[in-house]
Amino acid sequence: MTISHFSFPTTVHFGAGASKMAGVHLRDRGLRRPLIVTDKALAALPVMKHFIAHLDTGLDVGIFNGVQGNPTAAQVMAGQAAYKAHRADCVIGFGGGAALDVAKVVALMAVHDGHVMEYVWDHPQVKPIVDELPYFVAVPTTSGTGSEVGRSSVVSDDATHVKRVVFSPKLLAKVVFADPELTFDLPPAVTAATGMDALTHNIESYLSPAYHPLCDGIALEGVRIGARALAAAVKDGRNRQARADMMMSSMMGAIAFQKDLGAVHSCAHALGAVCDLHHGLANALMLEPVMRFNLEAAEGKFAELAHVVGATDGAGFIRWLGELKRAIGIAPSLSSVGVKKEQIAAMADIAEKDICHQTNPRPCTRADFTRFFEQAL
Repeated sequence: MTISHFSFPTTVHFGAGASKMAGVHLRDRGLRRPLIVTDKALAALPVMKHFIAHLDTGLDVGIFNGVQGNPTAAQVMAGQAAYKAHRADCVIGFGGGAALDVAKVVALMAVHDGHVMEYVWDHPQVKPIVDELPYFVAVPTTSGTGSEVGRSSVVSDDATHVKRVVFSPKLLAKVVFADPELTFDLPPAVTAATGMDALTHNIESYLSPAYHPLCDGIALEGVRIGARALAAAVKDGRNRQARADMMMSSMMGAIAFQKDLGAVHSCAHALGAVCDLHHGLANALMLEPVMRFNLEAAEGKFAELAHVVGATDGAGFIRWLGELKRAIGIAPSLSSVGVKKEQIAAMADIAEKDICHQTNPRPCTRADFTRFFEQAL
């Protein structure tokens, strides 16, 4: 596989071995003291050692490995302290969506005062992002959120666990090194959950009634690419083409959802807040109830989705989702991953307040969210 180079708008170096270019890229820009922001588990794996080994020897590399689970404000503030302690001059986000989201706002807080929660978009006295952020490059190691090409960061409030969003074009990575070989050793369950996250981003952004034909085209192609690749990537983690296709589908989903998302994500955010469920798995478990609800409101778009996955119609597309989930080993229900019936009321409250469902193709009430969770239980 050759390395391709393109911008949309972020400059992306895509292909096997692309991550080996990061060190020279930073050095050529006069940067010498990168802080790698990554998660605790990944930091201990060979993939991290190999990445550091390929960074140029002229770099003084610091590592912040305090990311774990869903990203939190406390992790961001600890990362800010690590940046200053290392006297860093740039940030490398290395990891999955959580690590990349934390890396973005570590860069933000490196040059802004206060607390990261003062910069979330819906804070009543939200602080402006006025200063240029340190040079930030993203190196994804999963294919799910597509955070490497996104202009937002999702961070959970430490007290309430509710996910909040920091949004600004200034959060965009300067360069992305998208190397599918970094995903080779992901466990099948992680590949499955992150892959369903990528598909959900493409599906929901396509179904959103907001007007954005550019995103519609990207999302529909993202579904087609992901649909053909996900099962193969789960079955054989070293299938280079399948891994590359899933990394591309993931980035396309993140580009497309600047158009907005839908009720699946509102449910997933509630599951993350109440049950600390992996975001991709939460999306996967909520897809079918919400898609059945949406079918009558977007039959034409469901027909297009059916076409790109090889199904006959919208109802067939929803059946295809269920068959795919079973084939890749996604848990069969919320209860099978520990969600309790008595948690539904709290989750419905959070989902109703979540902004994502405002662009669902069919309006949702609290009663609808309650029913979605009950059907998925």
